[in-house]
Amino acid sequence: MAIAATLARRVRNATPVPYVSGSRVTFPVPARMDPETQMRAMGAVGTLYAIVNRTTTAVASVPWRLYRKARSGKPEDRSEVTRHAALDLWARPNPWMPRQEFVEVFQQHIDLTGESEWVIATDPRAPSIPLELWPVRPDRIEPIPDAKEFLVGWNYLEPSGRKLELGLDQVIQIRMPNPLDPYRGLGPVQAMLVDIDSARYSAEWNRNFFRNSAEPGGIIEVDKRLSDIEFDEMTTRWAEQHKGVANAHRVAVIEQGKWVDRKYTMREMEFTELRRLSRDVILEGFGFPRVMIGVVEDVNRANAEASEYIFARWIVVPRLDRIKGALNHDLLPLFGATAADLEWDYDSPVPENVELSNATLKARTEAFVALVNAGVHPDDAADVVGLPRLTMALRPAVPIPTVDGSPGARLTNGHHNGAGVYA
Repeated sequence: MAIAATLARRVRNATPVPYVSGSRVTFPVPARMDPETQMRAMGAVGTLYAIVNRTTTAVASVPWRLYRKARSGKPEDRSEVTRHAALDLWARPNPWMPRQEFVEVFQQHIDLTGESEWVIATDPRAPSIPLELWPVRPDRIEPIPDAKEFLVGWNYLEPSGRKLELGLDQVIQIRMPNPLDPYRGLGPVQAMLVDIDSARYSAEWNRNFFRNSAEPGGIIEVDKRLSDIEFDEMTTRWAEQHKGVANAHRVAVIEQGKWVDRKYTMREMEFTELRRLSRDVILEGFGFPRVMIGVVEDVNRANAEASEYIFARWIVVPRLDRIKGALNHDLLPLFGATAADLEWDYDSPVPENVELSNATLKARTEAFVALVNAGVHPDDAADVVGLPRLTMALRPAVPIPTVDGSPGARLTNGHHNGAGVYA
């Protein structure tokens, strides 16, 4: 009875406990935490742009393949499928975007807001077969939660302001889990908005310093109330003579006024250190190696290669795994029986560790020689240490000298001579 109830709940998309109230209210979004603010930050802070751009480009450049699963369940036994409607869709998700651009767009959304939604377009004559995939802005789509069914659909806010309701089979969501909201994602930018704002304000202050600052900076005090005409004349002359970079440090001549110095130097404001600190905080939020955005202070070849490995292993691969989950769990089932035993997978972007590979090969070779010299057959020894079986070349018999230098046993065909030596 319990098994039947569980199966029925799965068919109905029901949950064992309610995740939202029965009124289907959405979770409130705190000020400065809305997805639009997070996406706009990419165009305002250079460090954030560099991280997201480098990450999305790397993720989008990884090749994907479609495989037919093996009965053994081992990935190495799979066979590649070269013709299928899913391959055509992934190569050209929609008429305006090749796969590279499609992946870059939705990966930007994930890195900036913690989530991305794909809207599926179909032909009305065959509504169950996906023909196009479109990435939509996360700030324009919201889930429709339900206390019993967990999720019953999606609302898309059109640019005109009209809401368009979409079904569960029309939207695929990829998200970084949010501990407070099971329906929305949580990305690094939400946790760093204050630091991102600090970096942006520092850059704006530097720009405004050169654009608007009048040198010398301070206050002009006068001992009487100026008329509007006198005030306008003074401010206009001051701006003409001292405002802007070209007029910096000119000698000021003040009529009927007293100059009070209120100048702050760039050193006192320490904006260089502030911007460096903001950059490091953003890098830490993404777990991003500094060298990958061109910060090459104290970088040598060894730690540069290590940074490349870390970037691929801990930045790119988790994002690819998230995409693979969406392709296999959400997209492939839409193709029905033709995709029953298929699965997507990607070519690993992790660079080979040459030093580790050489050390491993050396250790395996030494273990192979030790086993053969101990009397193990070469094929069995190769299997034990993880080396391929090799065909031993025929060669003339070679005398093995004894301790006193006299000719000893002779080896032929590369086989063991029974005296504990393999040649």
